[in-house]
Amino acid sequence: MDDSEADRASSHMSGHMTTRIEVVGRISGRRRWTVEQKLAILRDAFGPDGSVRAACDRHEVGSGAVYTWRRQAMSGELTGFRSTALPTFSEVEVADPVVRDITPAVPPRCGQIGIELATGVRLTVDAMVDADALARVIAVLSR
Repeated sequence: MDDSEADRASSHMSGHMTTRIEVVGRISGRRRWTVEQKLAILRDAFGPDGSVRAACDRHEVGSGAVYTWRRQAMSGELTGFRSTALPTFSEVEVADPVVRDITPAVPPRCGQIGIELATGVRLTVDAMVDADALARVIAVLSR
């Protein structure tokens, strides 16, 4: 640039020269973060008065990495301590109570014996019942 071009360029300026120069530098390329560094960045981003954008600028890390680390920290994958699975819930509908008739609506299942005593007591036993024990129970209930 010759002197006339320099004069024209300087006339574009308002005549003020500044001595303040700001250098904005970013680390380029892939960086490796330790678990402790990741957790510190997460505390900075999501802690009280935290800001993801401010933490990203301060630590020179992308917001995508911060959110990935948060997901990993919440699942336990980041620290290696996996939390136990949370219980799952099912929707349940509670209906009004049903008044059941004492008389079975269906005949006894195969292998069951229904006994109705003269006193009105009803017993249901399976085929494997001890006959002597059943006889004693019936004798007591028949009184």
